[in-house]
Order: sequence, then structure tokens, then C-alpha cells
Amino acid sequence: MNKVALITGATRGIGRSIAMQLGKSGYIVVVNGTKQVLIDEVVREIRQAGGEALGYAANVADSVAVTAMVDEVIAPYGRIEVLIANAGIVQDQKCQRMTDEQWKTVLDVHLNGTYYCIQRVLPHMRETGGDILLMTSAAGLAGSVGQVNYSAAKAGILGMMWTLAAELKRDQIRVNAISPAALTDMTRPIIDHLKEKHASRNEPLPDFWRIGDAEAIASFVTALLRESDADLTGEIFAVNGSKVTKWEKPAPAFSENSIEAFFAAWHRQKGTE
Repeated sequence: MNKVALITGATRGIGRSIAMQLGKSGYIVVVNGTKQVLIDEVVREIRQAGGEALGYAANVADSVAVTAMVDEVIAPYGRIEVLIANAGIVQDQKCQRMTDEQWKTVLDVHLNGTYYCIQRVLPHMRETGGDILLMTSAAGLAGSVGQVNYSAAKAGILGMMWTLAAELKRDQIRVNAISPAALTDMTRPIIDHLKEKHASRNEPLPDFWRIGDAEAIASFVTALLRESDADLTGEIFAVNGSKVTKWEKPAPAFSENSIEAFFAAWHRQKGTE
């Protein structure tokens, strides 16, 4: 039987590219978004390419809507083997000027939405095993000025991923995170701003911001799902074009047996002793 893959935020950018590629690779694709007209368009394209797809409009920040969506998928298929929690938004602002609504909205979609989808899918995935792929970001790995809400949400997703990778391994469910770098509707304004900023200074755009496209992320996801190694779980993969980087889980840098010794070691490492 073809595997059923539920992809949130699948009507544009990375989610759409993943949906199209999985549809061409024999998956039954469930296209989630918030605008029915865009959902229908992606479903139609997958079907025209010979794939099988259905769509469901739901805001993942709404737990009741997520429950209804999962029930709707289970009714005809009885299973969900792949969950790709891709839905996301940005509402960037420096911390002091950020509103409570901007903070809450971004965490609701990224962090709460990811949790709701996982929690509702798990009872069905436990019967078959499967893959859960979560979308993090360089902002969640290293922080990003002006994105305290987004950075917090994406860092929170990593904690969720490490916990669930250990918790669900015995159920043959792999949980991994992808930190994608791709030019999409969400990232284009940031890239355009940085291009203008560096051009005004007669500086080249840093290589860090020279990013690939959404199709490269989709190709990696498709390849990752083909890998059958049960130990391939609890990992972070940064994908930028053809370049794939594995990030390590944080580990202790150094420790000392007293406060004085600790700060002495800190200054030695900084070269300010």
C-alpha cells in the first residue's frame, strides 16, 4: 500500500514542493493549508501528474480543527505513516516593540500547531510505524535578531524532536528536524532587505544568505523518507541547495568545581585572563 503523508502548510513554498514530489513518488498526499482555493490547486496538480491526493483546510493552531482533519484522513485510509509539520508564519519585531499578539500567534502556529498535529496522529501511526519531520530554522539553532518569537518556537521544536525521538523509537517512529534554507514567500522579503542593505554599503551578500530553492528541500525529504535505518532519528539536517549539514545536539563545553574556577576558565578561553 502507498504510504499516507500529511503535510501541513502545503499550499506554497517548501510545503508545496514536498507535496508535489511525494505525490510523484507514490505517496498518498494530504494537502493542508488555510485557503481552500490554494489547497484545491495543489491537489489538482498532484492528480494531474498521476498521484493521489486530498486536501483539508485547517489552521493547525486550532486543536479542534487539527483533530477533525486527522479524523477526516483516517476515515478513508485508516492510517497516516508520514507527518511533515511545515506550517509556519513570521511576525518579526524587536523584542521591546513586539506585541503579545505577535508573540502568541507565531508560537501558536509553529509550536502548538506542531504539537497538536503530532499528538493527534500518534495513535494511528503507532499501529504502522512511520516518520515525523519537523521544521526548525537557523533562528532556532543560533537565534535571530528581530525574531524572538520565531526563534523561541523553532528552538522549542528541537526540544520536542529530541524528546519524541527517544519516546517513540520503540514504536518504529522516527522523528527528525530539518532546518531549510530556501527562497520562498516567507524568506524572500528578508533576503531582499539584506540585498538592499549590503548593496547600499557596497558589500557582497554573505554566503550564508545565498540560499537554494524549495525543490532541493523536497528532494532531501524524499530521500530521507526512503532511508530505512531505524537509528536515523533525533537528528537535525540543515539543507541549502545540494549542501546538507548535520547539526549536533548541544553538549557541555566545560565545567569546573567552583564558581571562581569556572569564571577563571571562562576568561582563559576568551583570552582575557
